[in-house]
Formats: sequence, C-alpha cells, structure tokens
Amino acid sequence: MSGTGTVVAVSSSSEHSFGKPNRESVTLLAGLGVEGDAHAGRTVKHRSRVAKDPTQPNLRQVHLIHEELFAEVGEAGFTVKPGELGENITTRGLDLLGLPTGTLLRIGAEAVVEVTGLRNPCPQIDGFQRGLLKRVVGRDEDGNVVRRAGIMGVVRAGGVVRPGDAIGVELPDGPHRPLEKV
Repeated sequence: MSGTGTVVAVSSSSEHSFGKPNRESVTLLAGLGVEGDAHAGRTVKHRSRVAKDPTQPNLRQVHLIHEELFAEVGEAGFTVKPGELGENITTRGLDLLGLPTGTLLRIGAEAVVEVTGLRNPCPQIDGFQRGLLKRVVGRDEDGNVVRRAGIMGVVRAGGVVRPGDAIGVELPDGPHRPLEKV
C-alpha cells in the first residue's frame, strides 16, 4: 500500500445529467460501476463514446475527483461542490492525478476500483460555469494538454462506499505508466 485518503462525498444519477446528487452511500458493482448510475455497464455509456462504438469496454465506470481541485478553482472565483462535476466519489488527501495506470483504490470495507485513466473534461463544464473548463484543462509549458478534472476507473470488487470511508492505495508493479485520457 502507498498512501491513504478519505471519501468526502458519493454521488450518482440514473439520468445522463451533468451533475450528480450526493447520496448517503453508493454501491459499487464489480465489472459494472455504480449501481443505478447512468454510466454503469460493461460497455461504454457516455453518449459521445456510444455514438462512436457502443461495443467498447467501459473504462469509465467510476469517476473520482479530488476535493482539493474545488479549493483551487475557488481561488479563481468558481464555486464547485461535490457531485457538481459529475463525479461519483469525491476524495481528500490523495494525489489522484499522480497515480499510475492500474493503481488499485481500496475504498471502505470491500470496494476496489482500478484506475484506468484521466477524465477528459467536456465543454459542458463551461455550461455549468463559464470559464471553468480552462481551469480544469490547460497546457503545460511544453504545450502538452493537462487534464485536472479527476480520474476514471473500473470496479474490480464491489461494496458500499460512504462519506468518511478510508481509501487505500496499492500501486501496480513497475514500471509505472502515467495516466492518459480515457
């Protein structure tokens, strides 16, 4: 294990809406995602990906975002609360964006999520708050795209996840591969 964090909030929605309401708990289902969430399933559920190829495996079953991002964008005048960017699990105390592909997140008593990659922020973020997209995706000094709107994963072991649950980090055997958009 390497590092620990905490679940701040859990969110889900049965509709393809931008934000997701907070819940007292969510149930993660192995190989599927968040029970009752519009993005749960073995194959892709995000509309843009379904339009391209509905048979693709769903590498975006669970969306996690770090609460620390909300403070960063808050300094620029934006107010973002857990669930409002469409994430299922809001975390605290973990460098989600720095995790390598294949990291296992042990959440609560039973759930395990394998990190598959970075969320690719969409223009809907500016529909939520104009100018926010530029705060969660940009370019580094070399011109490379930097995505900061959380990570995606697949459920390897199901279980109930609640605010306050601990998150343990198990890094994959090396060499580590940095996260790419999924």
